[in-house]
Amino acid sequence: MARDTGPAQISREAVRRRIVVELNVRGRDVASFVSEAQERIVREVTLPAGYYLRWGGQFENLQAASLRLAVVVPLALTLIFAMLYFTFGSLKPAALIYLNVPFAATGGVVALLLRGLPFSISAGVGFIALFGVAVLNGVVLMTQVRNIEQKTDLRTLDVLRRACALRTRPVLMTALVASLGFVPMALATGFGAEVQRQAAALNAVREVGLSVPLEKRLHRPEDLTASIVSAWER
Repeated sequence: MARDTGPAQISREAVRRRIVVELNVRGRDVASFVSEAQERIVREVTLPAGYYLRWGGQFENLQAASLRLAVVVPLALTLIFAMLYFTFGSLKPAALIYLNVPFAATGGVVALLLRGLPFSISAGVGFIALFGVAVLNGVVLMTQVRNIEQKTDLRTLDVLRRACALRTRPVLMTALVASLGFVPMALATGFGAEVQRQAAALNAVREVGLSVPLEKRLHRPEDLTASIVSAWER
């Protein structure tokens, strides 16, 4: 008989031996940690024949949620455009309002870069909320523009000026109330803050629908050309 060391427990899964290494990630997101760990393992660790690695736990759930999010985000964008089309009954105003989405997405990406935050599931949810508020601001402004166009014979520039004068306060209040409400989450440092920061950072920096007047203005280039010439002469 000989005395030697060995494993205290042998776990199995599907009739295969399994070794579980557990850890908790703190101070950073799971996706970036696993990505860095995978790179270092490939570079520094040589697995014996018959061994393989599988990343599970929260990272496995994150991968499944990412696949669902890849379906949910395009579906949400499609539903937003469909609702705009059925609301206004025309393709042009729906497309004009929908053009707010790229502006909102740009602001969201900049917000993540400024905070040094990665794109995650909570960031994806934050983008969906951001798109909704951007479209809402556009609907408020476009509805006022159409009402003025139906009741008056003003030029496009005058219509936009009057609509902006009447609806700037509601648009700003909508954006500011939501943005200020997310500031505590964006600056949080307690337990679970790393999950909240992405969505909060996106919604704390919002555009206020100023792209709709520009898009509406560009929709009638003859008025835009006339206004540019008039401004140059002055």
